[in-house]
Amino acid sequence: MRAVLYILTALGVIGLAFWAYRENYATQQALSDADRLHANIRDAHARLAVLRAEWAYQNRPDRLRDLAELNFERLGLLPLHPDQFGLVDQIIYPAPPPLTITDPVDVSTMNADEEDPL
Repeated sequence: MRAVLYILTALGVIGLAFWAYRENYATQQALSDADRLHANIRDAHARLAVLRAEWAYQNRPDRLRDLAELNFERLGLLPLHPDQFGLVDQIIYPAPPPLTITDPVDVSTMNADEEDPL
């Protein structure tokens, strides 16, 4: 009986060692994946900062004004002035369409003792 217990204990220890070995490598793989993702995110943030700087450089008002003047014949763009902008209160919105009554109810002929059909 002792020999069976020793064999089962040894098999249990071997099984746990194999499980710990697999978990160790799975954890190391997950950590390396996380590090790679962090590096990708860091690179994406750096690229985004460069793109924002390029966008700000390309959208300089003096550069855009020069481009509009150079391409006036083709585009017909005129410079904006502050008096061209309005306020929200100055916008005229269209009136809502009138509601049509499909089932009119005559309330003048109802008596006090009658119940409302609705």
